[in-house]
Amino acid sequence: MIPRYTRPEMGTIWQPRNRYQKWLDIEIAVCEAWAERGLIPQDSLTRIKSKADFNPERIDEIEKITRHDVIAFTTNVAEYVGEDSRFIHRGLTSYDVVDTAFSLLLKEAGLLIRKGLVDLLEALKARAEEHRHTPMVGRSHGIHAEPITFGLKLALFYSEMERHLHRWDRAVESISVGKISGAVGTFAHLDPQMETEILSRLGLKPAAVSNQVIQRDRHGEYFAALALMASSMEKIAVEIRHLQRTEVAEVEEFFHKGQKGSSAMPHKRNPVLTENLSGLARIIRGNALAAMENVPLWHERDISHSSVERVIAPDSTILADFMIHRLTSVVRNMVVYKERMLENLNLGRGLIFSEAILIRLVDKGLTREAAYAMVQRNAMRAWEEKTPFMEELLKDTELLEYLTPSEIESAFDVDHALRWVDAIFGRVFSK
Repeated sequence: MIPRYTRPEMGTIWQPRNRYQKWLDIEIAVCEAWAERGLIPQDSLTRIKSKADFNPERIDEIEKITRHDVIAFTTNVAEYVGEDSRFIHRGLTSYDVVDTAFSLLLKEAGLLIRKGLVDLLEALKARAEEHRHTPMVGRSHGIHAEPITFGLKLALFYSEMERHLHRWDRAVESISVGKISGAVGTFAHLDPQMETEILSRLGLKPAAVSNQVIQRDRHGEYFAALALMASSMEKIAVEIRHLQRTEVAEVEEFFHKGQKGSSAMPHKRNPVLTENLSGLARIIRGNALAAMENVPLWHERDISHSSVERVIAPDSTILADFMIHRLTSVVRNMVVYKERMLENLNLGRGLIFSEAILIRLVDKGLTREAAYAMVQRNAMRAWEEKTPFMEELLKDTELLEYLTPSEIESAFDVDHALRWVDAIFGRVFSK
């Protein structure tokens, strides 16, 4: 299944021709190993390597009769090779070929996803540096909290996606194994050293032990890593969606000339790109669960995993690849409204500095409970009567017994609240 969101480079990986080519590469590598052991004549190996080919349409025709994809494949290859085809598939079970090829496909897709992740990290870093000192209000529970900078928000996203890059490297390494160990993994008709040699030719390592298949915990890790990655991309997308809301209006997806937001309302500029990312993340998370369901197979193997993987492997890798490139474009091109950020920062009339006042009162010797009650009553009055917070504090005679007007005014300092931004950036981007 090839989703409609497919980018050409990723989509090509999951086309039948590429899958069958991987199968053929494995079969030839096995023939080379047998030839080195003198069990296939060198002239036969030369003819196999020069004549071996396949036709995906012809394989489909044969499979309608055989009801077995690998037999259909080897039958079609034999039509090209001729008599020497008797040496092909010697000592192998179907999943020596299919599972090893599946690892090659997942590795190929994984390296492409990695490239996209690096590009996304570069975009996040560039925009973070651009807005390192762009002040905005921080929000918890959707409510104004204390000042932050937009650059800090992006630096946090960068750090999270960097963890995904490391996690992805581990997942790709975990799946970069093959098995050429026979019907139930016992090497009944070849030997472990031969497996190592064959897989080395293909750029894979041997699984330490297998049965008829490579164990699906490896695949579960791969798809779980994709699901976590997609979840963090949705996290960034949701943040952008919230910041684009009319009442907030701090950040906006780039709106192209000629683009339209609504068939009924010409004024609309909707965050459709990031909304799309939220939807696609749900599919990838669901596919991760399907991958985990594939881990418990019957005995040495049943085929229940196969139908699942034919769907989730192309779907998840293609969608993740698409999401990464879409999000990278959104980050690079999003419009940031600094003035609106500053306007919203001041919307609470200074309430965001309540903790600074609280700490100053505690430092003067008040208990935290007493200081909290003193600050809160002024904050609630400022909120309910829509008056400046500082004005309420300066009218509180009890509070003025502990703090001077200049000490109160000094607490309302955005620069002081953000004095460690550069240090945080040093931690995030020092590598």
